[in-house]
Amino acid sequence: MGTIKTKDGTEIHYKDWGPREAQAVVFHHGWPLSADDWDNQMLFFLSKGYRVIAHDRRGHGRSTQTAAGNEMDTYAEDVKALVAALDLKKAIHVGHSTGGGEVARYVARAEPGRVSKAVLIGAVPPVMVRSDKNPGGLPLELFDGFRAQVAANRAQFYRDVPAGPFYGFNRPGAAVSQGIVDNWWRQGMMGGIKAQYDCIKAFSETDFTEDLKAITVPVLLMHGDDDQIVPIADSAMLGIKLLKQGTLKVYEGFDHGMATTRADVVNADLLAFFQD
Repeated sequence: MGTIKTKDGTEIHYKDWGPREAQAVVFHHGWPLSADDWDNQMLFFLSKGYRVIAHDRRGHGRSTQTAAGNEMDTYAEDVKALVAALDLKKAIHVGHSTGGGEVARYVARAEPGRVSKAVLIGAVPPVMVRSDKNPGGLPLELFDGFRAQVAANRAQFYRDVPAGPFYGFNRPGAAVSQGIVDNWWRQGMMGGIKAQYDCIKAFSETDFTEDLKAITVPVLLMHGDDDQIVPIADSAMLGIKLLKQGTLKVYEGFDHGMATTRADVVNADLLAFFQD
């Protein structure tokens, strides 16, 4: 584990495991979590001989609890700084949810030769919030509600989200894992409230349409059709139409947190894409 310092003095915490000469896979976490959300994938791909890297986004996890820069352009610049510090070439970038937006923005702007492939899992692009240009999106009032709950009682909100829609634990007959709920809460409470509050705007209102159009490397979109956080109809189903080299895999009945709840399926499909 280590840290880098960005231009504005923010310390970005990261994990970097495996042979330095091996194919690098960089994992980008969702809101309001940390690199720890990729534990299963980090272990799995390390065991397959990959170099695995995951960072805590600014304001999240063990990185600096930033008051400024909590938006997608700066997130992408932070990734650029990390990639440069580690001198990664032809890396594969995998993003979940908000992390998928971060991947889209970074990959669209990456230096030539830095990226070979990308994966977006339950990811927010092209844009989440409803507008005249995006009539199928979610209402702004929904995200205002998120902000209000973070401000009023973040600790309780960070229990309710994973115990309910994030992992589909609110579905009839769901096999609820209290450990998964507790781990989501732990990660969320490690981060800074200001950064997490700001990030709601970043993941809901940022338009990634031009980013997706600009990406030239192969991109795999993985999305559950029972994703209650980022509904598939207004995300992956639209995003696939914008990519030059996109592949869409839809998972029947899978939830938003499927990289955790269905890691066996997700990891196998990631491995196949990496090796293709």
